[in-house]
Amino acid sequence: MTPDPNVPVENGPAAPAPAEATTVLLEPPPAPAPQPQTAVQLWLHRSSIFLFVLISAVAGVLLVILPWTPEWTDNYLLLSFPALRTFMTTGFVRGLCSGLGLLDIWIGFWEALHYHEHQ
Repeated sequence: MTPDPNVPVENGPAAPAPAEATTVLLEPPPAPAPQPQTAVQLWLHRSSIFLFVLISAVAGVLLVILPWTPEWTDNYLLLSFPALRTFMTTGFVRGLCSGLGLLDIWIGFWEALHYHEHQ
């Protein structure tokens, strides 16, 4: 709080200094040892990696091949919207979908190649 400059300052008895609080820093408790995985957890992890790789590979192959087939442009949704059909038949959109498919395949196989089990 700032004192008012127009009020004279009185030098009365000094207020007692606050007692300094002493803080004791304790060491953090040691991290618990990692629990070994049970057989069920290990197989669930393996199966989830397998399903991820499988889904990534299948989706990637579909995205690489499907834009270049007639089913890409001759379907019910695109026949109802001619402007969308024109956009979807451009080489840029087809190439973009194929590139995403290649990326999806690469991610799936990268996960499979870099899989390791924790000991």
